[in-house]
Amino acid sequence: MIETTPLVVIKKDKSREGFDSGKLLAGLVRACEKRPVPLGILEDAVRDIEMMLHNSLDKEVPSYRIGELAMEKLRAIDEVAYVRFASVYRQFKDIDSFMKELQSLLEARAGRQEQETN
Repeated sequence: MIETTPLVVIKKDKSREGFDSGKLLAGLVRACEKRPVPLGILEDAVRDIEMMLHNSLDKEVPSYRIGELAMEKLRAIDEVAYVRFASVYRQFKDIDSFMKELQSLLEARAGRQEQETN
């Protein structure tokens, strides 16, 4: 069995705590509340994120990096859950910053649809 070095998360206030996959899963589940997203998909996303963090070989990871990875995963899983997570994670200050995020999402979707038709 391969032993992995525990990941340490550097929080916004510069304090440190061990990486907790359960905490990450709880955040994803909360974002997907009342959405048609199976728990297994979210568990897979958490495993992928944890694997990416371990593969980076960094022993300490800033919390914003975990948040960015979580948003990437949610964006591919469910757009509504992504917006929910992003609104909490990015702490939108006003409706304009929220609308910019929605516009970015719509542009990405339009780009994907255009690629599919070509």
